[in-house]
Amino acid sequence: MHIAVAIPCYKVTQHVLGVIAAIGPEVSVIYAVDDACPEGSGRFIEQHNQDPRVRVLYHPENRGVGGAVLTAYQAALADGIDVVVKVDGDGQMDPRLIPRFVAPIRQGRADYTKGNRFFRPDSLQDMPRVRLLGNAALSFITKLSCGYWSVMDPTNGYTAIHTGVLRELPLDKLEHRYFFETDMLFRLNTVRAVVKDVPMDAVYGNEQSNLRISQVAPEFFAKHCKRLFKRYTYMYLLRDFNIGSLYSIVGTLFILAGAAFGLSQWLHGIGTGRPATSGTVMLAALPVLIGIQFLIAFLHFDVGNVPTEPLSTSLNENID
Repeated sequence: MHIAVAIPCYKVTQHVLGVIAAIGPEVSVIYAVDDACPEGSGRFIEQHNQDPRVRVLYHPENRGVGGAVLTAYQAALADGIDVVVKVDGDGQMDPRLIPRFVAPIRQGRADYTKGNRFFRPDSLQDMPRVRLLGNAALSFITKLSCGYWSVMDPTNGYTAIHTGVLRELPLDKLEHRYFFETDMLFRLNTVRAVVKDVPMDAVYGNEQSNLRISQVAPEFFAKHCKRLFKRYTYMYLLRDFNIGSLYSIVGTLFILAGAAFGLSQWLHGIGTGRPATSGTVMLAALPVLIGIQFLIAFLHFDVGNVPTEPLSTSLNENID
């Protein structure tokens, strides 16, 4: 098996050489992608690196972390690599864990692996509380929009992917910046790829994040809603129509019917000056309650509909 490592390089000159030095012999190629770094990370690596496995790739303009990873993915596909592991260049991801990320793919148990900093409670002690709460909430929203109910920490950038699966993805449509990891999960679900979490510790230095929650929250919410709608339409209306589809449609109709009846009776009561009777209230509430039960059944079906058979196996890829 040929393994490559992708390292997005943007203001990482203090740590990137240490990251490269820690990458084990199981890796054949290291792609260091200079994302128009103002510190000249690419030139710095070329001048000081002694590892012959390193290839420096340059962007003429900044494309974001997702754009840098996609450049490495394209290079890996061209070079006939089997698995690409993405590691940040800031020293917060331990390269010694690379075999753990590759193992489920090598063993045919997964198509894509990602880090999970929430697996061991002790590893969360150093995580800022704002990030802890934000990641927990974001994890649940991502489960809804992407359909991977058994994974956590969706924004974790420590990942590994089988290149056979990469070829099935519309790489030109993937987000390039902060939403990259989440968009990747959404795209993987559309091709029914198997995703596994790999436990890892949270490591934080003195870096200042450029991500401001107040600025990106509305955009993130809108993108999650868009992908939830796309996933539901594609998975439950276009690609397949199953019992889950019926649960969701019937449940929605019951809720709309109950809400419409209740609203009409409320408006009628305002017009006549007479409050609705308890029986009328029950007639409005009952369809809503039944509809909620149907939607809960749909949610239960969706949780059980997570992909379990690795796509890479069915694509007849040879993993030695």
